[in-house]
Amino acid sequence: VGGSALAAAAVAVLVRGPGALTLPPRQVAMAAAPCLEDGATDPSLFVTTNAVLGEKKGAFMQAASKAVAKCLGKPESYVAVCVQDGQDVIWGGSDAPCALCKVLSLGSINLENNRALTQEISALLAEFDVPQDRIYVNFFDLERQNVGYNGATFAG
Repeated sequence: VGGSALAAAAVAVLVRGPGALTLPPRQVAMAAAPCLEDGATDPSLFVTTNAVLGEKKGAFMQAASKAVAKCLGKPESYVAVCVQDGQDVIWGGSDAPCALCKVLSLGSINLENNRALTQEISALLAEFDVPQDRIYVNFFDLERQNVGYNGATFAG
């Protein structure tokens, strides 16, 4: 199966749910991470952690989505969240719980919003025993011509 078909299937699952799946779940799962890492939505939150979120993963993602919308002042309908838990991540040579987070947005990236969202993300991850001093949250303010959506870029 070609990469574009896999990417389309991954997006279909994200937008319409697992019932939209037309490819084997393993192929979609393999395609989803690279597709999402492009950050082609506004705004996007990516969390990679060695903590296992288990049955609470969905609730974490919902809470993170609301936090992104609130802190960046964007409608939640625009927010995308991708969480990769149980990953091989070390920090300072230790495999103790830690997380690497990335926020991409068209605007709304500033000191006040970044502080607020960092606090929210840290509080959410604390529920999984990830200490604040083992979390990086990197913020990227994207230019409209560098973000594609719905067959075009936000610049037109």
